[in-house]
Amino acid sequence: MAKVKITLVKSPIGYNKKQRAIAVSLGLKKTNSSVVQEDTPDIMGKVHKIAHLVKVEEA
Repeated sequence: MAKVKITLVKSPIGYNKKQRAIAVSLGLKKTNSSVVQEDTPDIMGKVHKIAHLVKVEEA
C-alpha cells in the first residue's frame, strides 16, 4: 500500500470536539506535527473530515 504524510497545519482549538478527536486518532498532537500512515479508506475518510486543518503529501 501507498503511504501518506499527514501534517497538522492549523490548530483544532475552536473546532468541533469530533474534529479534535479525529486529529488525535491520526496521531497529530501539536501544530506542525507529522505522521506517516497507510493510504486506506479509513485514514482518508478521517483526513477528509479535517481537510481544513491538515496537509497531505505522498510519502
